[in-house]
Amino acid sequence: MTERTAPAAPEVPVSAPRIRDVDALRGFALLGILLVNVQVMADPYMGQGPYHSVGERVAAWLVTALVSSKFYLLFAFLFGYSFTLQARSAERDEAGFAGRQLRRLLCLFVLGVAHAVLLFPGDILMTYAVLGLVLFAARGLAPRRAMCGAVGLVVALAVLLLGSGLLALSTTDTPAPEAAIVTAAHGGDPVSVVHANLRQWHELLAGDVLYAPHILAAFLVGLAAGKRRLLAEFGRYRAQTKRLVTYGLPLGLAGALCSALCRNGPLDARWYDIGAAVGVVTAPALTAAYGCGLLLLLRTRHGRRIGTVLAAAGRMALTNYLTQSLVMALVFTGYGLALYGRVGMVAVLAGCFVLYAAQLALSVWLMRRFRRGPVERLLHTVTRGRSAV
Repeated sequence: MTERTAPAAPEVPVSAPRIRDVDALRGFALLGILLVNVQVMADPYMGQGPYHSVGERVAAWLVTALVSSKFYLLFAFLFGYSFTLQARSAERDEAGFAGRQLRRLLCLFVLGVAHAVLLFPGDILMTYAVLGLVLFAARGLAPRRAMCGAVGLVVALAVLLLGSGLLALSTTDTPAPEAAIVTAAHGGDPVSVVHANLRQWHELLAGDVLYAPHILAAFLVGLAAGKRRLLAEFGRYRAQTKRLVTYGLPLGLAGALCSALCRNGPLDARWYDIGAAVGVVTAPALTAAYGCGLLLLLRTRHGRRIGTVLAAAGRMALTNYLTQSLVMALVFTGYGLALYGRVGMVAVLAGCFVLYAAQLALSVWLMRRFRRGPVERLLHTVTRGRSAV
């Protein structure tokens, strides 16, 4: 009696395991993004205005020095790094990478428009989507050329800001925004909130365009790191990582100090662009020190537990990012409590830490039960062009 063999099972593409460091860095960056965005959502002066107590001035000054312009660079770096992971995923699946990326970027753009109009006029998703097209065009760059391009973009932006700052020194102080008018618009009914978002979006759009080279530079650095498999094979780069912390931390902190002095005082508003120029050059050093320091921490015994929590938040970073805006809108605009311009900066920042802690806990709970957050599931479905599993 002959033995019958079972038919061979069809080959199913096997997904590559997630890189925990990528997720942990995203989860870490969420806190910095929240601390910066809340100043737009809660304060008519966007963290630059007059404060009535020393504590509030110190809090705003520290956010500028230690947080502003650092964490969006970390997110942008991870966007560039993830681009290489998506390219490899398409290759494993024998799928068209161009189609996947165009669908992904279009979905991000649509989400960004809705986000900016309804919740947060400082949305970054649209900028990522547009610059993602540039990154796609540059995908063939060798790591060294990508790094050279990034340096060129940073230097060009710094020179532009420095020139603008030197011209500003010969002018009078920049007028402060009409806080009462802005506050009233955000505190009205939902229609007035949308109108206020649209007006503020128009004002912030110029800043998005101006700092686009900075974001694109971080994309290119992430592209180069992804091609070198920096986070997937971290052990090979441990020595370089330690050097980045050693040299990047003092350089970045020195630049952060100068930038905060120019942008939050005691120097007046005419120094703003000079501080911004210094920040453009030195913020990447502090961002690198933050990221590399966290990667080294994750290799310690206690760091592994921290990494597990951060990675859960990072796996659903887009959901958490949009949720932050939703919560801030409910607290500070006419959608809910309408506390815009009525809460001190210290209390606002303390509330951010409470919200972030809640997001960490909820992310851990959700990621034990689901593979993706709800918005990530949507993005995955659109990207793949089929039902996400």
